[in-house]
Amino acid sequence: MKRWISYPRAEGEYSRQAHADLPEGTYEREMGKEGFFGPSCHFHHRHRPTDWVSFDGTLQPQAFDLNLLPSDGEDPWAAAKVLGNGDVQVRIWRTSAPMPHLVRNADGDELLFVHEGSGSLYCDWGHLRYRDGDYVVLPRGTMWRIEPAEPTVMLLVEATEGSYQLPEKGIVGPHAIFDPAVIDTPKIDDAFRAQQGDQPTRVRVKRRGRVATIAYPFNPLDAVGWHGDLCVARVNWRDIRPLMSHRYHLPPSAHTTFVAKNFVVCTFCPRPIESDPGALKVPFFHNNDDYDEIIFYHRGQFFSRDNIHPGMMTVHPCGFTHGPHPKAFDIGAKSGRKETDEVAVMIDTRFPVEIEPMPEGVEQTRYVDSWRRKVETPS
Repeated sequence: MKRWISYPRAEGEYSRQAHADLPEGTYEREMGKEGFFGPSCHFHHRHRPTDWVSFDGTLQPQAFDLNLLPSDGEDPWAAAKVLGNGDVQVRIWRTSAPMPHLVRNADGDELLFVHEGSGSLYCDWGHLRYRDGDYVVLPRGTMWRIEPAEPTVMLLVEATEGSYQLPEKGIVGPHAIFDPAVIDTPKIDDAFRAQQGDQPTRVRVKRRGRVATIAYPFNPLDAVGWHGDLCVARVNWRDIRPLMSHRYHLPPSAHTTFVAKNFVVCTFCPRPIESDPGALKVPFFHNNDDYDEIIFYHRGQFFSRDNIHPGMMTVHPCGFTHGPHPKAFDIGAKSGRKETDEVAVMIDTRFPVEIEPMPEGVEQTRYVDSWRRKVETPS
């Protein structure tokens, strides 16, 4: 158990409750330890912490349109790399034809997020259908392949040398956010049995980023049954019921879907916006002092961002204050929207990520300026 230095104090003008009833004319900024899980302090500023006039250097937030990446192909190991570190690797994969071989990740658990498309996944445990919005967790060492029924786009999130687990849900209980009963697992059904046989099959195994090919004179997905408590798991964002408070804007950590070694995966789903007159209606300004923050936009209008569309990804590195864009903040302050319609996947990493070189045009090079308030000049 960690023994933080704890000394709740207050000075000057401050609100009685974080994220609500701020002193008039002020903007709240949260500074905390371990993302939103550790001790924190809330400052009240006269100016928005993101009203910078210039921002130079490598610390800048970045935005990428992953729709423009050339990531088509039959092999997920050849999919376009986006970013990663020693704990997590992120790729974007587009495919439309049945995989002619199996793959196996020996580097860590694999999380597939289906951005577009539908089809069938075949693995050691059997047959599992997938559709847009699905998360599919593949334990390390799983043999698998997919047969798309329509063109498919997947975000691949590898937990390098790690495993995916569910978050601790504390006092809200194990059925909060999503009931474990909604988790689907593969079936040994007619479709699975039909693909078995003596056809020569290759398995492409990835270990330490290198790929070896194992050839069999038969399809090794030939299980007739299984038992145990390790399995491929599927859950769709439509089955997630986000935690809410009409009087308090909950931090992103409340929307954690999976945890792994040194990173978490959160899901932002449609929900009502806070209705209490004094509550913040958009994310509060905050420091990223322990985590890099990566968001992949799946669908809808992201309520705290402007000029973001599905298939884009933003990266906010550790070390700078950020929050809602000015337009989104103003709409929230006026209670202009009553609910969100966004779906997004957030990956918070404890250690910095390295971004892969991108083809020209993929990065929105002036994304950092999207926080700058446009000042009207006198004519």
